Amino acid sequence: MLLNFFFFFLIFLLLCGLLAFSSLYVVRQQSVAIIERFGRYHKTSTSGMNVRLPLGIDKIAARVQLRLLQSDIIVETKTQDNVFVTMNVATQYRVNEHNVTDAYYKLMRPEAQIKSYIEDALRSSVPKLTLDELFEKKDEIALEVQKQVAEEMSTYGYIIVKTLITKVEPDAEVKQSMNEINAAQRKRVAAQELAEADKIKIVTAAEAEAEKDRLHGVGIAEQRKAIVDGLADSIKELKGANVELTEEQIMSILLTNQYLDTLNNFADKQGNNTIFLPANPDGVESIRTQILSALKAK
Repeated sequence: MLLNFFFFFLIFLLLCGLLAFSSLYVVRQQSVAIIERFGRYHKTSTSGMNVRLPLGIDKIAARVQLRLLQSDIIVETKTQDNVFVTMNVATQYRVNEHNVTDAYYKLMRPEAQIKSYIEDALRSSVPKLTLDELFEKKDEIALEVQKQVAEEMSTYGYIIVKTLITKVEPDAEVKQSMNEINAAQRKRVAAQELAEADKIKIVTAAEAEAEKDRLHGVGIAEQRKAIVDGLADSIKELKGANVELTEEQIMSILLTNQYLDTLNNFADKQGNNTIFLPANPDGVESIRTQILSALKAK
């Protein structure tokens, strides 16, 4: 009798242990559990150890993730200037932890619903813009789409964290035309730069040539001034030496000497052409006479 009692008591403890064990359940971090009692929503359990009624009274209907999710969507639409574009849109969303019941019971496929809202928002805003405006205002459009979708999805217990337009791809022919236009523009800019560089070279060379001519003229003027000063000094020295010569004779001697020095310098330089001069003494006299005649003619 005592043995039977002990046996039944052991079975009772075992059943109680099984019931207690089946009443405990664990919810992982960043997730919640939807608990239903007799098929109706009862409560939402957060992360950690939790207790429920056993024997199928309380059931875990679902475990809902609270982590951030991302949906990648491809939308095809047309711009105001009749260009078909394919847009890649990345949307980050999560379940509102304060409204888990709506997220679970009201919406079965949240990603499909988000895609529908994004497609509708883009196809109503993109046709108002040209292709160039679409590229320029891509971030503004993404922000506007995010606001519209967030407002709609909030009624289903979802929070839209971020919406990004990651890529705008025009039609292949349009893209090729854009590349050709861009290449032509770059070539035109390059040609303008080359022309400007050539212009700078020409202007610089002209300025250098002008400066060269100016300095050459200054050098010639200074050279002539030095010659005149030298002739004047020579005349003063001859007059001071009490040489009985007229000024015309002195000038004749000095100019003839200067002429011969010039020929001598010219002959010393390499690459000059040959000059034929009179070889007899009368030739030198003829040169002197010609110089004096030229001076008198002035």
